[in-house]
Amino acid sequence: MDAKELRDKTLDQLKEELESLKKESFNLRFQQATGALENTARVRQVRRDAARVLTVLNEKAAQAAGN
Repeated sequence: MDAKELRDKTLDQLKEELESLKKESFNLRFQQATGALENTARVRQVRRDAARVLTVLNEKAAQAAGN
């Protein structure tokens, strides 16, 4: 996921994306705890994607407050 792609999305789309990433993160952590996780790198990738979405959301909020 690229930050450029995220900046083109609306606030609602970003919030939906963040929600789905959080659900996926929960599922991955659950799989890791039970020993069923095959792709351990996906945990890190999902966590970073969620951080990117939060960054773009905060940028848009700051931009809206500044205008």
